[in-house]
Amino acid sequence: MDNYSIRPMRREDLEVIHDIQQEAFPDPWSIGALLHEITENDFAHYLVLESDGNVIGYGGMWIVIDEAQITNIAIAAPYRGQRWGEKLLMSMILYAVKHGASAMTLEVRVTNIVAQRLYEKFGFNKTGIRPRYYSDNGEDALIMWVNFRDEAEQQLEEENSRYV
Repeated sequence: MDNYSIRPMRREDLEVIHDIQQEAFPDPWSIGALLHEITENDFAHYLVLESDGNVIGYGGMWIVIDEAQITNIAIAAPYRGQRWGEKLLMSMILYAVKHGASAMTLEVRVTNIVAQRLYEKFGFNKTGIRPRYYSDNGEDALIMWVNFRDEAEQQLEEENSRYV
């Protein structure tokens, strides 16, 4: 797990990203939609996770003013459960903060407990429900938010309490 990198998504990544999406999501985006995101959407920022030179995951977000919205994040099936998602999500958060975001949001299926636990580990809180959000089966989406200022203040308070 030491030999990995995270970089911006490129056109030549689209086929493998589409393959990862097909195994991760019931209703994956088309290659054309991904291409539009990385070439024409000024708000879109997509990162690719590579291990030993192989693309094993990706994450996308829109950054608008001071908020980032995760559009999608996925790890290839053989690499799941090995903390690659944590590395990718942390990189996305750092990227968003570096580009001016003070908060981040996402939607996740109410049945996707594994993903919810990952997001909670990074300070995301459940804030609402989008009824019948997913078109493939009408499942509800859980809305989650993290405010980076709140998280930083909480961490500072915890650190300071150790020395008081």
